[in-house]
Amino acid sequence: MKRKLSIGSAVMLLLALTLACNLPGRQAAPTLSEPTPNRTMTALFELVQTQVGIPSPLPSATSEPVISTNTPPPAPSPLPTSTAVQPTQPPASPTVTQTAALRSAGSYTAPYLSEAPKLDGVWDEWKTTAYPIKPVVFGKENHTGKEDLEGSFRIGWDNTYLYLAVKVIDDQYVQNASGIDLYKGDTIELLLDVDLLGDLNSRELSGDDYQLVISPGKGSVSGDKEAYLYYPAGKAGSRSDVKIASEGGSGLYRVEAAVPWSLFGITPADGQRYGFAVSVSDNDKEGENVQQSMVSMAPNRRLTDPTTWAVLVLRR
Repeated sequence: MKRKLSIGSAVMLLLALTLACNLPGRQAAPTLSEPTPNRTMTALFELVQTQVGIPSPLPSATSEPVISTNTPPPAPSPLPTSTAVQPTQPPASPTVTQTAALRSAGSYTAPYLSEAPKLDGVWDEWKTTAYPIKPVVFGKENHTGKEDLEGSFRIGWDNTYLYLAVKVIDDQYVQNASGIDLYKGDTIELLLDVDLLGDLNSRELSGDDYQLVISPGKGSVSGDKEAYLYYPAGKAGSRSDVKIASEGGSGLYRVEAAVPWSLFGITPADGQRYGFAVSVSDNDKEGENVQQSMVSMAPNRRLTDPTTWAVLVLRR
């Protein structure tokens, strides 16, 4: 009997507890859900991302642009417009007229000779212009007038020779020198600058400047003829390739010479221009080799200054 009461009491107690759980006003236990991270948790989450190498999200379209601190290169300068000043053009090569103007001694024309003159000291076949040789350029104190020393010359050319004819008024013919002393007597001097435009303003002799001295005859005009080249110094010496003829004597003599273009190392052509001078030296002292005076077609002729020479123009 006592055992049945114990079992019944237990059943009643269980029933009472069940009813108590469902009584009105009793708040139900909340449903469990994942909590929203707060700021501290978010920071911790971001720290974990960084430590394990999780890439940061790409910036959205509204992200601020990154501003570079590098200074941009300067913009290129604009090209010059059509109003820009054009560069100065180099000066043109001097014309015949301009060249003559640059030589105070003037310009002389050498005509082409279709027939070579006969070299005999006579001017009969020469039809070219005769140019005077009067200004005294050396030894004025020894020059006593026209009868003492004066002259004139004619000039021409062909493909082989430069031809020169000189008439000299000289009251006394004296020439006893030879070789390097040839100029210390009655002689003809020819100066030629074969590169006129190349050193137009040079006041010094150079390798293209030639000085050739011609003797009408040793002892007398009928004596042995000789030509001596003084400049360029590297080519100095007697020149047997220069053809010389002369006639006359004291009072007046004439000389004709054919100088090969090969001596100057050039090939002649129409229109070519050269620095140029023809002069005559005088010695009136018998038994003494000395240059007493000189007259020239170039009034200010100086051997060592080619700008004092004249201009020779070849014409065909």
